[in-house]
Amino acid sequence: MSGDLGEPEAGPRRADPSGRAETEDVKMKRMHLRPRLPDWLREMGPGDLRADLMAGLTNAAVVLPQGIAFAIIAGLPPEYGLYTSMISAAVAALLGSSMVMVSGATTALSALLFSTISNLAPLGSATYINFVLVTTILVGVFQLAAGVTRLGRLVSFVSHSVLVGFTAVAAILIGISQISGAAGIEVTPGGTVVERLFRVGENIGAYNPAALSIAAVTLAVLILFARFAPRAPGFIIALCAGTGFAWAIGGPAQGVAMIPPLSAPLPEFTLPDFSFANISLLAPGAAAIALLGLLEAITIGRSFAFRRGEGFDPNREIMGQGTSNLIGGLFQCYASSGSFTRSGVNFEAGARTPLAAVIASAVMGLLLVFFSPAITYIPYPAIAGLILYVSWRLIQFSEIKHILESSPSESVVLGMTVGAGLMISLESSVYAGVIASFAGFLWQSARPEVVVTVPTTMENGRRKFRNARAHGLPECPQLVTLRLDGPLYFGSVEHVEAAIRRIEAARRHHPHVIMVLKGGGSIDLAGADMLIREIRQAHARGRQYLIVALYPPLIRALYRYHVIDELGEDKLHVSKGDAVEAAMAGMVPEICATCRTRVFAECDRMPAPPEEVVVEVPSGRRAPAPF
Repeated sequence: MSGDLGEPEAGPRRADPSGRAETEDVKMKRMHLRPRLPDWLREMGPGDLRADLMAGLTNAAVVLPQGIAFAIIAGLPPEYGLYTSMISAAVAALLGSSMVMVSGATTALSALLFSTISNLAPLGSATYINFVLVTTILVGVFQLAAGVTRLGRLVSFVSHSVLVGFTAVAAILIGISQISGAAGIEVTPGGTVVERLFRVGENIGAYNPAALSIAAVTLAVLILFARFAPRAPGFIIALCAGTGFAWAIGGPAQGVAMIPPLSAPLPEFTLPDFSFANISLLAPGAAAIALLGLLEAITIGRSFAFRRGEGFDPNREIMGQGTSNLIGGLFQCYASSGSFTRSGVNFEAGARTPLAAVIASAVMGLLLVFFSPAITYIPYPAIAGLILYVSWRLIQFSEIKHILESSPSESVVLGMTVGAGLMISLESSVYAGVIASFAGFLWQSARPEVVVTVPTTMENGRRKFRNARAHGLPECPQLVTLRLDGPLYFGSVEHVEAAIRRIEAARRHHPHVIMVLKGGGSIDLAGADMLIREIRQAHARGRQYLIVALYPPLIRALYRYHVIDELGEDKLHVSKGDAVEAAMAGMVPEICATCRTRVFAECDRMPAPPEEVVVEVPSGRRAPAPF
């Protein structure tokens, strides 16, 4: 009948060829299964596209000499560094978590790859290149395995101080490595930051005035644009200015180094020899490279995410890095990770999304195909001037000052990170910082606070337990409420027991005890054994011992470790009020009859003292005079 009201439908329906109707919720589920574009790509606006385009062009210009240099460090032909900075960078940008980090060939991985394979085959030989590609694919496999097992959670042990220190050391290393290019001198590569600086100092007298002036012009133009026209493409303008100045003064004739000719062909699909013997030979080195690559990428990604106020997903970044190495190894790329230099240039050039890295890869591919002869007109000193500016900007002086002024423990972490980076190596700075952070975490977790709390009445009328010593509150002579602020495990048992003994020594009697295991504090077998000892000691004195625990996993642990068997289920409570109520049954009436503190609201039911003198207590609640 027309107009009759029936049951409402589950959702709008649409016709389909089979004659069946599809509800809206089924439609949504079906759409959910479709591939989705990244959030940043769906939310991009015209302004973002323009910013990424300019950053991509800048990055493509900077990465050319860098890629060549890194390939030489790794013992490979120059084009392999460029292929790595194209293919691996694009894949990592699209699949990773950072909005501005750019991946590619890095100093640390290039050097580690060289030290791993140089003893196995002649440099640049077909066997050497095959070993490099096999190693790169193994690196990708190991990194993907780390992502699947969600090892990215371990990055929480890399504190902010480690990020700041690592950034500073990387910036110093990058800057020192560019001094020789800016000054036109030849310096033996490799070594620690101090060794590199010492070698630069030894050879600085042989500097090339023309090279130094080109670097100075490039750097000056970039600083002026950054200061007075920050929205302009300062990097590209500065690079053009430095290049034009180099040719105006006849730089090549004066010995200024220029970028050498590059081979035009793009990378090709190559399947290396995956024999069992090769995998067994190369797997240990690949595991070390995979670990260092992940530490570099996650540290750099978190660093720039912090500076931009953005979120960062370590596991997503791990998967992106692993996929980029796996695919890159099939297209003549070698092991890659996050690049501080390229990421810094990308950040300073105004990049907003990972599209900037993809654009840089595409532009570099076009340059190789169509404009490779023109690349030879760019002088090395101009590139060095750009990178010197980036390295200076990467050092977070205000954050370093804040850490040194506010936290001694974090200052130690910062100092160890910087010290290891300057005196040993860049990767050592990360290891030292992580170890220092982990040691600090263990030290803090092994020293949880044990405080005596008493109830006070707040302005809203609710009762709240507060630190008795900190607030100068009177205590009950028969019942003490202890609060443990932290985990109770093998590392903290000694500290907690010592704190409890000090609390007992400060009191004339051994009162009944309520132990409040605050929040989600964890407990292990050693912690449970300590509680059992405390319970037995209280029972031997004829005293009650009650425990307050609300967190279900913690309660289950108390049962599993037989603490409740010793305590008794009637002595386990989920609130402090219930525990106090239960403890009142064991109070000695004669002591209550002479007590004037009346700490608990439940004291009103106990015998009153013969004379009460009302005083004010810090909570604002009126209570009898102290006992």
